[in-house]
Amino acid sequence: MNPEKIRKVYAPYSTTGEQVGQTPLTGYVDVAQAIYPAVNTGQVSVDGEWSGVVVSDKTFTIDAPHAGVPNGAAVLSPQTANRDFIDLTGYQDIFIAIKPTEAGNYRIQAVMGPDTGTFANLTPVNAAADLRGNLIDTATINDLFFDSAEALVANVWNIYPIQNVLKNQKLLQFKITNNSGGSSDIEFAFLRVV
Repeated sequence: MNPEKIRKVYAPYSTTGEQVGQTPLTGYVDVAQAIYPAVNTGQVSVDGEWSGVVVSDKTFTIDAPHAGVPNGAAVLSPQTANRDFIDLTGYQDIFIAIKPTEAGNYRIQAVMGPDTGTFANLTPVNAAADLRGNLIDTATINDLFFDSAEALVANVWNIYPIQNVLKNQKLLQFKITNNSGGSSDIEFAFLRVV
C-alpha cells in the first residue's frame, strides 16, 4: 500500500467524529414524550374521490309495515320508497328484527335486492333470488342465509344477529314468508355493524 494514498477517517462508533470534532458522544438521545391524537376521517381514491369511514348504525332502521299478509304469502323488506334495499358495503354483521301480529313459523331468506338498484355497476340483477356464495369453510356455493321455519313471538321485536355471512353485500333484501297459519301484519328493522 502506498502511504501517500491513505486517507485518515474516524472509525464507526468511535467517541470522536468529523461532525463533532473532539467532543465525545453519549449513548442517550432525548425523545419527546407526548401523545398526539389521530383521527381517521376516510380515504381518497386514485381518482380523487373521498369516502368517509364506515361506522356501525346507532339505532335500527324500521321499515314500513306490511299489513294483512296472508298465510303462505311472502313480503320483501325493506320496501319503503327511499330505502328499498340494504347496502352492507364496509359492514361485517347485521341485526334484523321482525315483529309479526300472529305468532308462528316464518321463513326468512336473504335475497338480492330490487332490479331498480345496481350491484356496484351491474344491472339488471336477479331480483328476489336467494343470495348464494361460499362460506369460509366450504368450497361449494350455497344459500348464504335461509331459515325455513323460525318461530316468531307475536307483538314483540324478535331480534337476530347475523354474523359474517352477508358482509359487504351491496343490494340486500330479506324475504319473509308467513307460515303462521293466519293473516299477520309484519314489521321489519335492521341495524348494520362494522
